[in-house]
Amino acid sequence: MKLISILNCDNKYGIGKRNGLLFRQPKDMAFFRQTTSGHTVAMGENTLLSFPGSKPLPKRVNIVLSQDENHNYQGVLNVHSFEDFLTQIAIAKEKDDVFIIGGASIYKQMLPYVDEVYLTKIDADGGAEVFFVNIDEEPDFELVSETEPEEDNGNMIRFCVYRNKNPKKLGD
Repeated sequence: MKLISILNCDNKYGIGKRNGLLFRQPKDMAFFRQTTSGHTVAMGENTLLSFPGSKPLPKRVNIVLSQDENHNYQGVLNVHSFEDFLTQIAIAKEKDDVFIIGGASIYKQMLPYVDEVYLTKIDADGGAEVFFVNIDEEPDFELVSETEPEEDNGNMIRFCVYRNKNPKKLGD
């Protein structure tokens, strides 16, 4: 089973502002839903709170990291330390693909551990406040597939897959 970060970014690797998405891209959202449905998703607390009604994503196991032990959400697996987050992901990964779905600090902390990154590149500047790494400059990652650009809600997008040539083990 794989550990995969899944996200989109603008042409400056921006991924969000005001705890929300930069763009509404229906094709990208459909890809996200189809790809993660039936699997485990792992996220930070603010990502959960950014969902409609702050409710977990349906048809998925949701692992949520909150540093505040008093914050426990219904319908999710609550964890309160990064070590517990890694442990729960490792347990889930024994049976299933696990998708890292945000936010920025979770993507950054988990990048060394992921096997792949599914990155939808949007050819626009979304005025981001938070950013993903420029993965094209990361020596441990290689681009293994990229679609031709296609129009999605007024923007050109490309679906890219990067492989981590040297993923760190979750227990390390």
